[in-house]
Amino acid sequence: MTRTTIHRIEAEGIRVFYREAGPPDAPVVLLLHGFPTSSFQYRELIPRLADRYRIIAPDLPGFGFTEVPAGRPYRYTFDALAGTILAFTDALELKRYALYVFDYGAPTGFRVAMVRPERVMAIVSQNGNAYEEGLGDPWAPIRRYWENPSTENRETVRQALNPEGLRWQWVVGAPDPNAIAPEVYTLDAAMIARPGNMDIQLDLFLDYANNVKLYPAFQEYFRKHKPPMLAIWGKNDPFFVPAGAKAFARDNPNATVRLLDTGHFALETHVEEIATAMRHFLEKTAR
Repeated sequence: MTRTTIHRIEAEGIRVFYREAGPPDAPVVLLLHGFPTSSFQYRELIPRLADRYRIIAPDLPGFGFTEVPAGRPYRYTFDALAGTILAFTDALELKRYALYVFDYGAPTGFRVAMVRPERVMAIVSQNGNAYEEGLGDPWAPIRRYWENPSTENRETVRQALNPEGLRWQWVVGAPDPNAIAPEVYTLDAAMIARPGNMDIQLDLFLDYANNVKLYPAFQEYFRKHKPPMLAIWGKNDPFFVPAGAKAFARDNPNATVRLLDTGHFALETHVEEIATAMRHFLEKTAR
Protein backbone atom coordinates (compact mmCIF):
# COMPACT_ATOMS: atom_id res chain seq x y z
CA MET A 1 0.00 0.00 0.00
CA THR A 2 1.05 3.58 -0.68
CA ARG A 3 2.29 5.36 2.44
CA THR A 4 0.22 8.24 3.80
CA THR A 5 2.23 11.28 4.84
CA ILE A 6 1.23 14.23 7.03
CA HIS A 7 1.81 17.89 6.21
CA ARG A 8 0.96 21.44 7.26
CA ILE A 9 0.61 24.48 5.03
CA GLU A 10 -0.34 28.12 5.58
CA ALA A 11 -3.61 29.18 3.96
CA GLU A 12 -4.63 32.79 4.65
CA GLY A 13 -3.13 32.67 8.12
CA ILE A 14 -4.51 29.23 9.03
CA ARG A 15 -2.03 26.39 9.51
CA VAL A 16 -3.89 23.59 7.79
CA PHE A 17 -2.99 20.01 8.70
CA TYR A 18 -3.55 17.44 5.97
CA ARG A 19 -2.85 13.85 5.01
CA GLU A 20 -1.64 12.97 1.53
CA ALA A 21 -0.84 9.86 -0.45
CA GLY A 22 -0.44 8.86 -4.08
CA PRO A 23 1.48 10.03 -7.15
CA PRO A 24 1.88 13.82 -7.28
CA ASP A 25 0.86 13.90 -10.96
CA ALA A 26 -2.24 11.71 -10.56
CA PRO A 27 -5.83 13.04 -10.56
CA VAL A 28 -6.62 14.65 -7.22
CA VAL A 29 -9.33 13.48 -4.83
CA LEU A 30 -10.02 15.95 -2.00
CA LEU A 31 -11.57 14.34 1.09
CA LEU A 32 -13.58 16.65 3.38
CA HIS A 33 -14.47 15.18 6.77
CA GLY A 34 -17.43 15.82 9.04
CA PHE A 35 -18.42 16.29 12.68
CA PRO A 36 -17.07 15.40 15.19
CA THR A 37 -13.95 13.97 13.63
CA SER A 38 -11.10 14.94 11.30
CA SER A 39 -9.07 13.57 8.39
CA PHE A 40 -8.38 10.63 10.71
CA GLN A 41 -11.69 9.17 9.54
CA TYR A 42 -10.08 8.52 6.12
CA ARG A 43 -7.15 6.53 7.47
CA GLU A 44 -8.45 3.28 5.86
CA LEU A 45 -9.81 4.80 2.64
CA ILE A 46 -6.71 6.76 1.61
CA PRO A 47 -4.38 3.81 0.95
CA ARG A 48 -7.14 1.99 -0.98
CA LEU A 49 -7.23 4.79 -3.58
CA ALA A 50 -3.68 6.13 -3.55
CA ASP A 51 -2.23 3.75 -6.11
CA ARG A 52 -4.07 5.64 -8.88
CA TYR A 53 -5.00 8.99 -7.34
CA ARG A 54 -3.41 11.79 -5.37
CA ILE A 55 -5.47 11.79 -2.18
CA ILE A 56 -5.54 14.91 -0.01
CA ALA A 57 -7.47 15.08 3.27
CA PRO A 58 -7.32 18.32 5.32
CA ASP A 59 -8.59 18.97 8.83
CA LEU A 60 -11.17 21.74 8.91
CA PRO A 61 -10.58 24.65 11.32
CA GLY A 62 -11.83 23.65 14.76
CA PHE A 63 -11.10 19.99 14.10
CA GLY A 64 -8.12 17.68 14.23
CA PHE A 65 -4.72 19.35 14.05
CA THR A 66 -5.44 22.43 11.93
CA GLU A 67 -4.39 25.50 13.90
CA VAL A 68 -6.04 28.92 13.93
CA PRO A 69 -3.61 31.39 15.57
CA ALA A 70 -4.97 32.90 18.77
CA GLY A 71 -4.45 36.43 17.47
CA ARG A 72 -6.27 35.85 14.17
CA PRO A 73 -9.96 36.75 14.19
CA TYR A 74 -11.84 33.71 12.87
CA ARG A 75 -15.59 33.32 13.04
CA TYR A 76 -16.52 29.65 12.93
CA THR A 77 -19.13 29.47 10.19
CA PHE A 78 -19.50 27.22 7.18
CA ASP A 79 -18.75 30.18 4.92
CA ALA A 80 -15.44 30.54 6.78
CA LEU A 81 -14.68 26.80 6.54
CA ALA A 82 -15.29 26.89 2.79
CA GLY A 83 -13.10 29.97 2.47
CA THR A 84 -10.28 28.17 4.26
CA ILE A 85 -10.60 25.14 1.97
CA LEU A 86 -10.56 27.41 -1.09
CA ALA A 87 -7.39 29.06 0.24
CA PHE A 88 -5.95 25.61 0.98
CA THR A 89 -6.52 24.43 -2.61
CA ASP A 90 -4.87 27.63 -3.85
CA ALA A 91 -1.88 27.09 -1.56
CA LEU A 92 -1.45 23.58 -3.01
CA GLU A 93 -2.15 24.86 -6.54
CA LEU A 94 -4.93 22.34 -7.12
CA LYS A 95 -6.56 23.14 -10.45
CA ARG A 96 -8.88 20.12 -10.82
CA TYR A 97 -10.12 17.62 -8.30
CA ALA A 98 -12.88 15.24 -7.34
CA LEU A 99 -14.60 15.96 -4.03
CA TYR A 100 -15.50 13.40 -1.39
CA VAL A 101 -17.87 15.06 1.07
CA PHE A 102 -19.23 13.70 4.32
CA ASP A 103 -21.45 15.36 6.93
CA TYR A 104 -20.00 18.89 7.54
CA GLY A 105 -17.77 18.35 4.53
CA ALA A 106 -20.85 18.50 2.30
CA PRO A 107 -21.98 22.11 2.91
CA THR A 108 -18.30 23.07 2.93
CA GLY A 109 -17.52 21.27 -0.32
CA PHE A 110 -20.71 22.33 -2.09
CA ARG A 111 -19.83 25.96 -1.39
CA VAL A 112 -16.39 25.33 -2.91
CA ALA A 113 -18.02 23.74 -5.95
CA MET A 114 -20.39 26.68 -6.45
CA VAL A 115 -17.53 29.18 -6.30
CA ARG A 116 -15.27 27.18 -8.63
CA PRO A 117 -17.41 24.75 -10.62
CA GLU A 118 -14.76 24.45 -13.32
CA ARG A 119 -12.37 22.81 -10.85
CA VAL A 120 -14.70 20.08 -9.57
CA MET A 121 -14.67 17.11 -11.95
CA ALA A 122 -16.78 14.77 -9.79
CA ILE A 123 -18.43 14.49 -6.37
CA VAL A 124 -18.78 11.55 -4.02
CA SER A 125 -21.28 12.28 -1.25
CA GLN A 126 -21.17 9.82 1.63
CA ASN A 127 -23.98 10.84 3.96
CA GLY A 128 -23.38 14.42 2.91
CA ASN A 129 -26.75 16.13 2.73
CA ALA A 130 -28.20 18.94 0.60
CA TYR A 131 -31.97 18.42 1.03
CA GLU A 132 -34.39 19.14 3.85
CA GLU A 133 -35.95 15.69 3.44
CA GLY A 134 -32.54 14.27 4.29
CA LEU A 135 -32.58 15.71 7.84
CA GLY A 136 -33.53 13.03 10.37
CA ASP A 137 -35.18 13.20 13.79
CA PRO A 138 -31.99 13.87 15.84
CA TRP A 139 -31.96 17.37 14.34
CA ALA A 140 -35.02 18.34 16.45
CA PRO A 141 -33.09 19.87 19.42
CA ILE A 142 -30.73 21.58 16.98
CA ARG A 143 -33.69 23.06 15.08
CA ARG A 144 -34.95 24.46 18.39
CA TYR A 145 -31.49 25.97 18.91
CA TRP A 146 -31.71 27.60 15.46
CA GLU A 147 -35.13 29.05 16.22
CA ASN A 148 -34.15 30.23 19.70
CA PRO A 149 -30.38 30.32 20.42
CA SER A 150 -30.97 30.68 24.14
CA THR A 151 -28.53 29.58 26.81
CA GLU A 152 -30.89 26.71 27.65
CA ASN A 153 -31.06 25.41 24.07
CA ARG A 154 -27.32 25.80 23.63
CA GLU A 155 -26.79 23.78 26.82
CA THR A 156 -29.08 21.01 25.53
CA VAL A 157 -26.88 20.61 22.47
CA ARG A 158 -23.74 20.78 24.63
CA GLN A 159 -24.94 17.92 26.82
CA ALA A 160 -25.49 15.72 23.74
CA LEU A 161 -21.79 16.10 22.87
CA ASN A 162 -20.53 14.18 25.89
CA PRO A 163 -18.28 11.14 25.29
CA GLU A 164 -21.20 8.70 25.25
CA GLY A 165 -23.12 10.92 22.83
CA LEU A 166 -20.13 11.05 20.51
CA ARG A 167 -19.74 7.27 20.69
CA TRP A 168 -23.42 6.87 19.76
CA GLN A 169 -22.90 8.89 16.58
CA TRP A 170 -20.21 6.43 15.46
CA VAL A 171 -22.01 3.20 16.31
CA VAL A 172 -25.68 3.96 15.60
CA GLY A 173 -26.93 1.99 12.62
CA ALA A 174 -23.79 -0.12 12.30
CA PRO A 175 -24.43 -3.85 11.76
CA ASP A 176 -22.14 -4.64 14.71
CA PRO A 177 -21.59 -1.62 16.97
CA ASN A 178 -18.90 -3.51 18.90
CA ALA A 179 -16.80 -3.68 15.74
CA ILE A 180 -16.32 0.13 15.70
CA ALA A 181 -12.78 0.88 16.90
CA PRO A 182 -13.03 2.72 20.24
CA GLU A 183 -10.11 5.02 19.41
CA VAL A 184 -12.23 6.92 16.86
CA TYR A 185 -14.79 8.31 19.27
CA THR A 186 -12.25 8.52 22.10
CA LEU A 187 -10.05 10.77 19.93
CA ASP A 188 -13.04 12.92 19.01
CA ALA A 189 -13.98 13.37 22.67
CA ALA A 190 -10.41 14.40 23.51
CA MET A 191 -10.33 16.93 20.67
CA ILE A 192 -13.66 18.49 21.62
CA ALA A 193 -12.51 18.70 25.24
CA ARG A 194 -9.67 21.06 24.30
CA PRO A 195 -10.12 24.54 25.83
CA GLY A 196 -12.61 26.57 23.82
CA ASN A 197 -13.39 23.86 21.30
CA MET A 198 -16.84 22.96 22.59
CA ASP A 199 -18.00 26.52 21.96
CA ILE A 200 -16.59 26.32 18.43
CA GLN A 201 -18.73 23.23 17.83
CA LEU A 202 -21.83 24.90 19.30
CA ASP A 203 -21.27 27.92 17.04
CA LEU A 204 -21.09 25.63 14.01
CA PHE A 205 -24.26 23.81 15.03
CA LEU A 206 -26.00 27.18 15.21
CA ASP A 207 -24.64 28.20 11.82
CA TYR A 208 -25.82 24.95 10.24
CA ALA A 209 -29.17 26.71 9.80
CA ASN A 210 -27.49 28.74 7.06
CA ASN A 211 -26.64 25.52 5.24
CA VAL A 212 -30.32 24.62 5.15
CA LYS A 213 -31.06 28.07 3.72
CA LEU A 214 -28.46 27.36 1.03
CA TYR A 215 -29.88 23.97 0.08
CA PRO A 216 -31.82 25.49 -2.87
CA ALA A 217 -28.59 27.06 -4.14
CA PHE A 218 -26.78 23.73 -3.86
CA GLN A 219 -29.61 22.08 -5.76
CA GLU A 220 -29.43 24.73 -8.49
CA TYR A 221 -25.71 24.01 -8.81
CA PHE A 222 -26.52 20.31 -9.34
CA ARG A 223 -29.12 21.16 -11.99
CA LYS A 224 -26.92 23.66 -13.80
CA HIS A 225 -23.55 21.92 -13.77
CA LYS A 226 -24.63 18.28 -13.48
CA PRO A 227 -21.34 17.07 -11.96
CA PRO A 228 -20.83 13.30 -12.10
CA MET A 229 -21.96 12.25 -8.62
CA LEU A 230 -21.94 9.10 -6.54
CA ALA A 231 -24.19 9.31 -3.47
CA ILE A 232 -23.14 6.33 -1.39
CA TRP A 233 -25.00 6.31 1.89
CA GLY A 234 -25.31 4.42 5.14
CA LYS A 235 -29.05 3.86 5.01
CA ASN A 236 -29.36 3.45 8.81
CA ASP A 237 -28.00 6.94 9.47
CA PRO A 238 -30.50 8.75 11.75
CA PHE A 239 -28.95 12.17 11.04
CA PHE A 240 -29.01 12.16 7.23
CA VAL A 241 -31.64 9.71 6.09
CA PRO A 242 -31.79 7.94 2.68
CA ALA A 243 -34.27 10.43 1.24
CA GLY A 244 -31.39 12.91 1.12
CA ALA A 245 -29.32 10.53 -1.00
CA LYS A 246 -32.17 9.75 -3.40
CA ALA A 247 -32.90 13.46 -3.87
CA PHE A 248 -29.62 14.01 -5.71
CA ALA A 249 -30.96 12.01 -8.66
CA ARG A 250 -33.96 14.34 -8.88
CA ASP A 251 -31.75 17.35 -9.67
CA ASN A 252 -28.76 15.73 -11.33
CA PRO A 253 -29.15 13.17 -14.14
CA ASN A 254 -25.48 12.28 -13.64
CA ALA A 255 -26.06 11.15 -10.03
CA THR A 256 -25.92 7.50 -8.99
CA VAL A 257 -27.34 6.50 -5.61
CA ARG A 258 -26.24 3.46 -3.62
CA LEU A 259 -27.41 2.57 -0.12
CA LEU A 260 -25.38 0.47 2.30
CA ASP A 261 -26.59 -1.44 5.36
CA THR A 262 -24.76 0.68 7.92
CA GLY A 263 -24.91 3.97 9.79
CA HIS A 264 -23.50 7.50 9.61
CA PHE A 265 -19.80 6.55 9.63
CA ALA A 266 -20.07 4.07 6.78
CA LEU A 267 -16.31 3.86 6.26
CA GLU A 268 -15.92 2.11 9.60
CA THR A 269 -17.89 -0.89 8.38
CA HIS A 270 -17.90 -0.70 4.56
CA VAL A 271 -14.57 0.80 3.52
CA GLU A 272 -13.95 -1.96 0.95
CA GLU A 273 -17.35 -1.46 -0.68
CA ILE A 274 -16.97 2.32 -0.76
CA ALA A 275 -13.41 2.17 -2.09
CA THR A 276 -14.42 -0.25 -4.85
CA ALA A 277 -17.42 1.88 -5.82
CA MET A 278 -15.23 4.98 -5.87
CA ARG A 279 -12.61 3.33 -8.07
CA HIS A 280 -15.24 2.37 -10.65
CA PHE A 281 -16.80 5.82 -10.47
CA LEU A 282 -13.55 7.77 -10.64
CA GLU A 283 -12.23 5.66 -13.49
CA LYS A 284 -15.09 7.01 -15.60
CA THR A 285 -15.05 10.59 -14.36
CA ALA A 286 -11.71 11.68 -12.94
CA ARG A 287 -9.12 10.38 -15.36
